[in-house]
Amino acid sequence: MAKILVVDDEKMIVKGIRFSLLQEQWEVDCAYDGEEGLELARKTEYDLVLLDIMLPKMDGLTVCREIREFSNMPIIMLTAKGDDMDKIMGLEYGADDYITKPFNILEVKARMKAIMRRSRPSGSPPEKEDAPEVPNIITAGDLRLDIENERIFVEGREVNITAREFDVLHLLVTNPNKVYSREKLLELIWGADYPGDARTVDVHIRRLREKIEKNPSQPKYVQTKWGVGYYYKDETGI
Repeated sequence: MAKILVVDDEKMIVKGIRFSLLQEQWEVDCAYDGEEGLELARKTEYDLVLLDIMLPKMDGLTVCREIREFSNMPIIMLTAKGDDMDKIMGLEYGADDYITKPFNILEVKARMKAIMRRSRPSGSPPEKEDAPEVPNIITAGDLRLDIENERIFVEGREVNITAREFDVLHLLVTNPNKVYSREKLLELIWGADYPGDARTVDVHIRRLREKIEKNPSQPKYVQTKWGVGYYYKDETGI
């Protein structure tokens, strides 16, 4: 049974979301301001947090950033329709996805289910070519990926990483030197029906580099093929 945290100050919206999520047999906790939402997130490891940006006491971006200090639980930001800056900032602060208001609750649940499926250990990457079995531990140079627990280590040091970032790195590492366009990464990681654009990929790549690269401006692992896309540079084999 999934545990969901809904944080939004519009009580009628929260009531409607909660009712719909309960139909999925999910446990649902609700908070109506940022401080309350953050407190609940500190006490419970939720399967997903549905987090509005515009909140009293503490805005959703700050809540998202604070949660990322202690947890990788998936976060979907709720943003105002057409406010692209909020969407980008949400991703920069560590959100896994965003949904614009007003929204269709069926779409919300579909996006939630997709993210929760990806955030749970599955033992296999989104795409792996010519490999019937995937090891639980993948070593690629100084990188070590713990597939079962979705953990990343760089030179023996664990790096705090989100489910989306793990999926991106996992895909690239298990298909070394293969270049993926931003559109292809969107399709493979976020799903063919994902309504976001290529900037989503760019933001995740940038955050990923900041976490695993000594010099993000001169990356060693996640490379850019200008005008084409991104790839993992493998010189030794994995």
